[in-house]
Amino acid sequence: MLDSVQDPQNFGTLLRTAEAVGVHGVVIAERRAVGVTPAVAKASAGAINHLKIARVTNLARTIENLKRENVWVVGVENVPEAKDFSRMDYKMPLALVLGSEGEGIGRLVREKCDFLVRLPMWGKVGSLNVAIAGSIILYAVKMQREGKA
Repeated sequence: MLDSVQDPQNFGTLLRTAEAVGVHGVVIAERRAVGVTPAVAKASAGAINHLKIARVTNLARTIENLKRENVWVVGVENVPEAKDFSRMDYKMPLALVLGSEGEGIGRLVREKCDFLVRLPMWGKVGSLNVAIAGSIILYAVKMQREGKA
């Protein structure tokens, strides 16, 4: 689930990674977010042809619907209360939420998440690009589910 990701390159990169690790589908917001454009298609390297992409009017409501279907929602956010991503159990039915490049996950969507995870940062840069952060988390989930992490 992408909350207000606006950069076509980031969106395409995330789609490419999502397809590579076997994600079932991607949910994006109808407003304040990039759609499936030619630039996104190019950056995805064909991944858009193999993924279900749903555009919804309200991410928070969509999260509530997923929770009713026993899906756990994990937000990826660089905030102090978030768990280190490597200490999370990802083996349950899961939806990951990634926020916009500048603002992160919106307050209402963040409050709907069951858990928040973050990537530790050791350098002087305070955060990673959403496509890089999302890709790391997607691979962490896949590796854990395969029993390789």
